[in-house]
Amino acid sequence: MPRRYSNRPFPAYRFVPGKTPHPTRDPDGHSYNADPEQIASFDAEDWNSCELYLYGIDLFNHGFWWEAHEALEAVWVAAGRHTETGLFIQGLIQIAVAHLKAFQGFKAAAKRMAWKGLDKLGHPGGGYLGIDVAVLRSAVKASFSKDPVTPVTIELRYDDQQNWPHPIK
Repeated sequence: MPRRYSNRPFPAYRFVPGKTPHPTRDPDGHSYNADPEQIASFDAEDWNSCELYLYGIDLFNHGFWWEAHEALEAVWVAAGRHTETGLFIQGLIQIAVAHLKAFQGFKAAAKRMAWKGLDKLGHPGGGYLGIDVAVLRSAVKASFSKDPVTPVTIELRYDDQQNWPHPIK
């Protein structure tokens, strides 16, 4: 079981188009009538204090890929869609969507979306937003190069002293 980075509870179910109620449009949806979450700003240096970012990673790691997309989209907007940080987060969103497409059986679409996500990550040899980018790239490439796709887990780096995520320097 992947490590949790936030204390927020998971939704009652993960949304899979065509199989479960749409979370926001269907009255039976797990987030029906809930206002979309927004944050005022997102600073790459303070990623570890952004609960919505941490929750988005939790959702991703536990197979709530549509929900991860929604959480990370609010972070993407707050970071600035066309900034270095915004593009990196967009890459994570696209990798989440790729996982959902693979789960649905849309192999070609999943692979295309995974590659688009990888293109947006940048930082080929270092860490960014707590993520060892080279490790993530390698895992995504390996996963989406085989059939069936094995879901990837995003591990955030921790400082052993404080046991809370800190940016990789």
